[in-house]
Amino acid sequence: MKIISYNVNGIRAAIAKGFIEWLQQANPDVICLQEIKATEEQIPVNDITAAGYPYQYYYPATKKGYSGVAILSKIKPNNVFYGTGIQHMDFEGRNLRADFDDCSVMSLYLPSGTNIERLDHKFMFMDDFQTYVNELKLTIPNLIICGDYNICHEAIDIHDPVRNKTVSGFLPAERAWLDGFMKSGFIDSFRHFNKDPHHYSWWSYRAGARGNNKGWRIDYNLVSDSLQHKLKRAVILPDAVHSDHCPVLVEIE
Repeated sequence: MKIISYNVNGIRAAIAKGFIEWLQQANPDVICLQEIKATEEQIPVNDITAAGYPYQYYYPATKKGYSGVAILSKIKPNNVFYGTGIQHMDFEGRNLRADFDDCSVMSLYLPSGTNIERLDHKFMFMDDFQTYVNELKLTIPNLIICGDYNICHEAIDIHDPVRNKTVSGFLPAERAWLDGFMKSGFIDSFRHFNKDPHHYSWWSYRAGARGNNKGWRIDYNLVSDSLQHKLKRAVILPDAVHSDHCPVLVEIE
């Protein structure tokens, strides 16, 4: 199973930049999208079906044009679960899960901490998400949590760790949470195969950051420890330019 995670920063804008044609070429079995910023009625679902993805699940935010996640699949899931059941997490459309025979794939869009109020919300979300996943793993042990975590794990994952150490997304407390989350039973699939620096998944639109590769690695496919023996490949796809993020891919045998 080939799985891609992609924060498209507005699915309609991404489609206008060739997203559907790219999707056909990339040809994942499942793609998890974040920040779709649209409702299903606003999305050309027939075009996506024609591209080979008949199974489409959208979970938009209550607020129009904001946040939202989706899962597009070639394979029919056994079950699809919208949200977490935790209201403060769900009204912004940040979590969607599809259960298949051998694993469950989750699309996650973790909040950013753009100001003090949002940072407090982000920490509450992270704590409650950890508890939610701990309970979920009791019944669904083979989890693949794909998405925009809005956190760089280690210094290798950001272009300037010194000057960004007080910026949300690289705060010590955020990094400690992500480290603990991984140690609770997940593999950073990209780092499992690649230990090299200068691999990022998001770049600011300002000051030519992408052209100069001054980026952050904040998008992950975290795979349950129980699936480690099935990990085949994990790569970042920086040549896809429909968004300020790029897709990240994992293959499971």
